[in-house]
Amino acid sequence: MSPELGHLSLWLAFGLAAIVAVVPLIGAHRGDARLMAVAEPLAVGQFLFVALAFAALTQAFIVSDFSVRLVVASSHTDKPLLYKISGVWGNHEGSLLLWMVILTLFAAAVAAFGRNLPVSFRARVLSVQSMIATGFLAFILFTSNPFERLIPAPPQGQGLNPLLQDPGLAFHPPLLYLGYVGFSIAFSFAVAALIDGRIGPTWARWVRPWTLAAWMALTAGIALGSWWAYYELGWGGWWFWDPVENASLMPWLAGTALLHSAIVVEKRDALKSWTILLAIMTFSLSLLGTFLVRSGVLTSVHAFATDPARGVFILALLALTVGGALTLYAWRAASLEASGLYRPVSREGMLVVNNLFLAVSAATVLLGTLYPLIVDGLLGEKITVAAPFFNTITVALAPGFLLAMAIGPLMAWKRGSLKSVVKDLRPAIVGTALFAVFTLVALDGEWAPLMGLVLGVWLVLATAMELAKRIKLFSTPPWVSLRRLVGLPKRQWGLTLGHLGLAVTILGIAGSEAFTVEKLVTVSRGQSVEAGPYTFIFEGVNPAAGPNYTAVEGHFRVQRGRQTVARLAPEERTYTSPPNTTTEAAIKPLWHGDLYAVVGEPEQGGWSARLYYKPLVSWIWAGAGLMVVGGAISLTDRRRRVGAPTRAKADRADASAGPKSVAAPAE
Repeated sequence: MSPELGHLSLWLAFGLAAIVAVVPLIGAHRGDARLMAVAEPLAVGQFLFVALAFAALTQAFIVSDFSVRLVVASSHTDKPLLYKISGVWGNHEGSLLLWMVILTLFAAAVAAFGRNLPVSFRARVLSVQSMIATGFLAFILFTSNPFERLIPAPPQGQGLNPLLQDPGLAFHPPLLYLGYVGFSIAFSFAVAALIDGRIGPTWARWVRPWTLAAWMALTAGIALGSWWAYYELGWGGWWFWDPVENASLMPWLAGTALLHSAIVVEKRDALKSWTILLAIMTFSLSLLGTFLVRSGVLTSVHAFATDPARGVFILALLALTVGGALTLYAWRAASLEASGLYRPVSREGMLVVNNLFLAVSAATVLLGTLYPLIVDGLLGEKITVAAPFFNTITVALAPGFLLAMAIGPLMAWKRGSLKSVVKDLRPAIVGTALFAVFTLVALDGEWAPLMGLVLGVWLVLATAMELAKRIKLFSTPPWVSLRRLVGLPKRQWGLTLGHLGLAVTILGIAGSEAFTVEKLVTVSRGQSVEAGPYTFIFEGVNPAAGPNYTAVEGHFRVQRGRQTVARLAPEERTYTSPPNTTTEAAIKPLWHGDLYAVVGEPEQGGWSARLYYKPLVSWIWAGAGLMVVGGAISLTDRRRRVGAPTRAKADRADASAGPKSVAAPAE
């Protein structure tokens, strides 16, 4: 499979995308079924051609075809196969091609699985999706060709950044892009509905499964990237408020708000205007992240160092996409009147509060991320917005958000009762208060992490109380409660696991921040170092070798009392292609915390080392896993699995009609 075939495939995909961007939209406007009918097969064709191009580039990396400039820049014959393959997206051009594979995959999925959507609406969605594809395919073909030849071909490549030669980084970008790009479908659904002018509960039912799938992938991608930073960079941290980290967090916050806001549209035909705006802004934040990574305006281990011309191209795409959508929104916003009324003290009210906190959090992260760039551009001054700013805002917003999150599921729709909710939550309130007193009296640490522990316990107990109420625990015989538990709808299990997952993550963050014991020492053979209840005993070093590196491997025996609980073998690796040195932490996960060791450079009298005991830190990723599992269970619910209820044959005669504002069935 030649690079020329891959390049030709991209041009063919570009042609198909340009056709779908225009023809079905005209057909939907005229009510012409023949013009609308071209959307589905051509959307699938786009995906097949882009996938063929990606396969061609992957083969070039696997066989080390150094006549392709990109392979020279990002690969080496000595690299293991996994990192040859991950090298495909370990650079600007290849990662953008992966971006396009996922973008066209979602369009093909709508074409294949959206048959129960009205024909005109489906045509508009695929047309908007193809407009985005047209812009990015043009970007690839005219500024970022991954198949550019290099003649004469050098005998060897330059290799991939050793920090990226890791299983975590091999799978992190595809998951992250599934989330980033997956939100494009919510964007396309929103723009298509604005064009049609009718938005209601049915539209919310259509958009939620696609949004949930993207949110799950983004959650998993962020968690995997956080885990990579934790064990690969060797400094024991899992989040650095790096601008590119923030670029993935912002659409996650907006996407979480979108999921909750769509519930209100579906149940109460309210918040329509706000939900449409969230759908637009969520994908806009994804595009902003793409601009930050590829424009060269920031320096990060995650960023691709590219020329400013590419940044200008992406900025133009961002302006056209977001500007066009917001212009359409401004034109239609006045017609998006809510028909569902509700009191502030209700489930809808709590979901609105939830949305406000998430929106303010996303806006704050956006401000902190862009402010240094704005100051640099306007005043020419270099400033940094560091972790204390983001941590302070997070700590300030978290209590209100978690309070609303715990109360919301217990509230009645339309009109709730605080008195009733307080009664239901009485055990959670008492339990949280007792834990808070114990935390403040018995534990010594910074107040912010200790508050995080209290909030995490609060959310666990409140979620348990909500589940107990649903199964009528203690108010009916145990076998009746068990039967109700088994019979709970999948969407309820998804909600419960999602909220518990967030609580577990908060406990992991707070526990690790409050109680981590860190020792930066120089150790000699036989020396022991105390870290919390554990003793690290240094047993020396020995040389080691990998497929494309040499290493110094340290050896630590970890004891608790007289019992050996772990043996750790951290490494300091030296790569030659390209020349670089990395640290590989050795970690022993325990249910209550991690034992963590890093060996560094030789020093007078021994070796430098970082030794940690990090309580609860693995709960951060366990909680993220629970959130993803909860989302997956919810997605398998029959009513969530398909974007809209199957229409009767009589209704299909009206298939060309757009989404109607009809009430969703009550739950």
